[in-house]
Amino acid sequence: MSHFAKIKDGIVQQVIVAEQDVIDSGSMGDPTDWVQTSYNTYRGIHYTPNNHKLPDGGIPLRKNYASKGHTYDEERDAFYAPQPDPSWVLNEETCIWEPPQ
Repeated sequence: MSHFAKIKDGIVQQVIVAEQDVIDSGSMGDPTDWVQTSYNTYRGIHYTPNNHKLPDGGIPLRKNYASKGHTYDEERDAFYAPQPDPSWVLNEETCIWEPPQ
């Protein structure tokens, strides 16, 4: 099973657990509205399942795990949270917002 985020106008509407063939079948709506996300990916690093402090060398997927209300940026192929404050800047490598220095 994998996690998939439903995207509308670049914003995550929901995240579900499903098999790729269920998404591809169209039973969940247009398959192009769904983008796979990894629960074990944060800041562009893949971590050991159930231990988000231990990188495991796995392939990170789309910089961060998607959550409802997050942005999916097709150009970066990344998920990131809403900007917490207008002064914060998006780190291009991690796709995490950083406070001004």
